[in-house]
Amino acid sequence: MAGGSLLMLLDDISLLMDDVSVMTKVAAKKTAGVLGDDLALNAEQVSGVKPSRELPVVWAVAKGSFVNKLILVPAALLISYFIPWLITPLLMIGGLFLSFEGAEKVVHKFWPRLLPHDEEQEARAAANADETVDLVEMEKEKVKGAIRTDFILSAEIIVIALGTLTSASLINKSMVLSVIALAATFGIYGIVAVIVKIDDVGLHMMQKQGASNVTKKVGQFLLSAAPKLMKVLTIVGTIAMFLVGGGIIVHGINSLEHAVEDLADLTGVFEGLSANLLNGFIGLAIGLVVLLIVTIIKKTRSEAH
Repeated sequence: MAGGSLLMLLDDISLLMDDVSVMTKVAAKKTAGVLGDDLALNAEQVSGVKPSRELPVVWAVAKGSFVNKLILVPAALLISYFIPWLITPLLMIGGLFLSFEGAEKVVHKFWPRLLPHDEEQEARAAANADETVDLVEMEKEKVKGAIRTDFILSAEIIVIALGTLTSASLINKSMVLSVIALAATFGIYGIVAVIVKIDDVGLHMMQKQGASNVTKKVGQFLLSAAPKLMKVLTIVGTIAMFLVGGGIIVHGINSLEHAVEDLADLTGVFEGLSANLLNGFIGLAIGLVVLLIVTIIKKTRSEAH
């Protein structure tokens, strides 16, 4: 009798794990786009950091990302059960923040004089150039900013995954979200760590004793490609802010979502690409408006002081 009960329990566990595996695959496919954006954004976050501090910064952000997931997974389950209507407003706030961050990067790159004088950023640049400065303290703000961005993208990943599990039981939702959260954290930051150390790998291959000509050429390629890759990721990361931020805002406003869909339909086979581009332009426009408001508030406060 006991043996039969044990076999039934094992069979139930096996069926449960099969269900979780299938649902995890579906959720992973749905969140793949945001995961790609998350990778680009987080690789971009460590640009400008000294080589000796790259991995410590990645590790610090990864730990913060793990804490984000520990907060977000239970919170998403509780909100979806008790106050499901709150999910959309929270995502909208996240979309506004991402759009604002992207707009700030664009304006700072092309029209820096339009923004308030950023003494903190200049101090970080000076610290990177000064060998005697302890960079750990200077990096804390950069890490905090990266963790804030990760929190929004992590929330988006978890909510999208949750949307694929509407008919699942609470235990299945918990297990699938946990798997997605762990995969997103360790997968993304593992890849980021590899990306930021590509130049070191290339240098090692070039300087390795007894290395063949092929190995040295590969090393030289990696060394020369690393800064270009980081530059591309910086651009992709900024674009991702508009795509994700704009997408969240569009999906949160029914009339705007229908308008985007109608315009995208006019392009036929390019409907998906058109919808994404429209989301990106909307994210940029809204981000610039939010940036304008924030800039005016900052200037008003500075003049008052």
